[in-house]
Amino acid sequence: MGALTRSVLTLNSGSSSLKVSLFRADGTRSNWHYRARSGADDEAFAGLLRDLDGEAPDAVGHRFVHGGEIAEAARLLDDAELARLGQLVPLAPLHLPGNLHGVEWCRAHFDLPQVACFDTAFHHTLPELARRLPIPRELGLRRYGFHGLNYSYVAARLPALLGAAAHGRVVVAHLGSGASLCLLENLRSADTTMGWSPAGGIPMATRSGDLDPGVMLELAGRFDGEALRELVYRRMGLLALSDGESAEMSALLASESAAAAFAVDYFCRQVRAAIGAFAAKSGGIDALVFTGGIGEHAPEVRARVCAPLGFLGFALDAAANEAGREALRAPGSKPVLKIAAGEEDVIRDEVERVLDGAPCPEP
Repeated sequence: MGALTRSVLTLNSGSSSLKVSLFRADGTRSNWHYRARSGADDEAFAGLLRDLDGEAPDAVGHRFVHGGEIAEAARLLDDAELARLGQLVPLAPLHLPGNLHGVEWCRAHFDLPQVACFDTAFHHTLPELARRLPIPRELGLRRYGFHGLNYSYVAARLPALLGAAAHGRVVVAHLGSGASLCLLENLRSADTTMGWSPAGGIPMATRSGDLDPGVMLELAGRFDGEALRELVYRRMGLLALSDGESAEMSALLASESAAAAFAVDYFCRQVRAAIGAFAAKSGGIDALVFTGGIGEHAPEVRARVCAPLGFLGFALDAAANEAGREALRAPGSKPVLKIAAGEEDVIRDEVERVLDGAPCPEP
């Protein structure tokens, strides 16, 4: 996009952190990252207020994990939209309370327009074969997909990095505390691992990913609703696989325990399985992209994921991988990239578009 016409504050109230960027109209940018018990952690917001040091933006853009059925990438946050989003909390109970708290916090401290930007919107292009779940249609549940703001950012960068291959079959692995993969075809979402909620797909820090429905039926008989929700969102995944040692990939990689090694191996195996599934569905893969906190900062994970993928045409250059370069492929390999996540840039652009009254671009 062109030069900003206003100062935009972007808030990403995640499940374990608060990430904030201030894009000023003069082209400068400040970034802050606060660890938090949840995205609704008031201590994190207090830290933001101190760091702003009296500087007030012209507008605020919020990452919203779930936008429901709408296809729009962003909407102005008026009372009606806030009420609509409040009804979606059961779909993403780990994230949406923090997202909504960020809006209320900004309302209490600033008098300015606020815009919600939706992770689900990018996946509006999913074909029916990917969108549909094998359950009765009348139940009204389907695959939504998440991490769409970053997938949108990655897709926008691919033509400059890959040329014509960008419009082929590209698998993007967004690996972090929350993790998913997306199959892009012609830069659009064609399939993704997360489903109806952000709890599905591959294992994550404290979420299991996909489970045998019989396991969930058994657990529902052992726990009441609130305890089961706590188990599903906060006690599974890497934390459970490491027998409670840690939910943090960096800590597991640094550990010498057998449980930590098992958790890392399990995670990498499931990422490879998702890549292989997309290759089978699409008839091959033309490029592979790593992004997200783990995808960007854990070369060992990238190496373990890619090691068995030679049959798909992928091999890492060990030196490039250890150095964390953007281009990671070995000679003769199909493209393998590492792209830093850029949700904030997409949020900034969407805030400008919504407040300028510009139409939503075609996906």
